[in-house]
Amino acid sequence: MGAFPEWDQGPLDDGFEMHRHDLAEDPNAFLAEVGPRIRGIATRGDLGAGRTIIDACPALEVIAIYGVGFDAVDLDACRARGIVVANTPDVLTKDVADFGVAMMLALGRGLIGGDHWVRSGQWAEMGMKKLQRRVWGSKAGILGLGRIGHEIGRRLEAFDMEISYSARAPKDHAAAWTYIPDPVELAAASDYLFVTLAASAETRHIVGREVIEAVGPEGIIINVSRASNIDEDALIAALSSGALGGAALDVFEGEPNIDPRFFDLPNALLQPHQGSGTVETRKDMGKLMRDNLTAHFAGEPLPTPVPEDAA
Repeated sequence: MGAFPEWDQGPLDDGFEMHRHDLAEDPNAFLAEVGPRIRGIATRGDLGAGRTIIDACPALEVIAIYGVGFDAVDLDACRARGIVVANTPDVLTKDVADFGVAMMLALGRGLIGGDHWVRSGQWAEMGMKKLQRRVWGSKAGILGLGRIGHEIGRRLEAFDMEISYSARAPKDHAAAWTYIPDPVELAAASDYLFVTLAASAETRHIVGREVIEAVGPEGIIINVSRASNIDEDALIAALSSGALGGAALDVFEGEPNIDPRFFDLPNALLQPHQGSGTVETRKDMGKLMRDNLTAHFAGEPLPTPVPEDAA
């Protein structure tokens, strides 16, 4: 469904009869021609496979996602036809956690602005840049304590941060952290609010105006989950007015063509969806995607199926 690195594309070409939707001049004509023969789809988390794609492939058996997110795949259509879906969890967890903490530090301590301050000559002309706020010892909230959220929390412990989290229920492995089920209350208790929950219809815009304003004019929101979890209009409004101190974002609606209003916000740190972007992890993701396809066509259980009850 999309371009893969050569280290993945080569083995895919060697192991399967591949049809490149991403290279088709006319995607509709392409699907009409090859769709009836397609038994498997290899796709990225940002591209997924919607109902139109699925309906065009009546022989489809398996969708393997290069990524942990599966919100762009029509799971209802898959369940109705018995199509199995797999993703690549775990292999990217720690890289994404590293990146979330890095964004907290970069925005919280003004690292990007500091680099510009030096390069532009402002340091020599105007002296020291204005002081930033302390990160260590502050309060962190984690909205969604799955694999990535838990790894972020483990890292934040090293910064002596007071950690709270929201989840469907308290977690035994987070006994040292404070469970706050309501997202607005969690936001009010957070200097840094990390958004790490899986995306679904239920979580769409869960970080809306109330949550954003509860974080407050000194607080920062960090999103390494999915763009749909945040109401971007409310976020941009709060960043513009000063109702929210800052936002560090690795995901956006309509990416890579994001809302241009973000470009004029000095209190927003914008990243090109690269939380899992290390050579090692991307190779592991590609291998796991191929392993899921290989297992399916060999009649074996998928290594990492998306749970049947996933929303």
